Amino acid sequence: MKFINESTWNDILAPEFEKPYFTELMNFVDTAYSSTTVYPSKDKIFEAFNLAPFNKVKVIILGQDPYHEPDQAQGLCFYVPPSVKAPPSLKNIAKELGKMPDLLSWANQGVLLLNATLTVEAHKAGSHQKKGWEEFTDAAIKALADKRENLVFILWGAYAQKKGAFIDRSRHLVIESAHPSPLSARRGFFGSQPFSKANAYLSEKNITPIIW
Repeated sequence: MKFINESTWNDILAPEFEKPYFTELMNFVDTAYSSTTVYPSKDKIFEAFNLAPFNKVKVIILGQDPYHEPDQAQGLCFYVPPSVKAPPSLKNIAKELGKMPDLLSWANQGVLLLNATLTVEAHKAGSHQKKGWEEFTDAAIKALADKRENLVFILWGAYAQKKGAFIDRSRHLVIESAHPSPLSARRGFFGSQPFSKANAYLSEKNITPIIW
């Protein structure tokens, strides 16, 4: 069965689609979409994978779960359309970068903008956690960590750092700092220079850097 439109990811994650937890997860998701308001729209659930094919991923940024207010969530962590007011974490990413980032451009250059949980009920942050999404996204991260080399994993905050704890740091660069949330950005996110550090590593490995 095909869940992800992008063929390389669909092939890599095919074993997950056959597991009981994923069947239960899809049943939960189908029921949620038919009975409540859920974000992102159903066609954008796997957008992070569709825009960044497995073999073209250079950088992975991990988020927690989608934005839960109207028009925000588009299937990419931290991204909202230009017409939507930037949430606080995105504003702080812009402060660190020195400009408002074009996250769609990032994705098209091989930045996997992956939330740990890929759906959420409207106005209820974290409402679809512990339903199976975390196991699925762990499988995606593990596939990248095991099958690829010289990737950059950007882990902001304790949640992302715990999720990426198994990454082999002799094969990949792991950049860790506080989360860009207003609650923690001043405790280690500002000044952490994740974008220049990522590009320095990619250049060192003769990989085209990201135009952030």
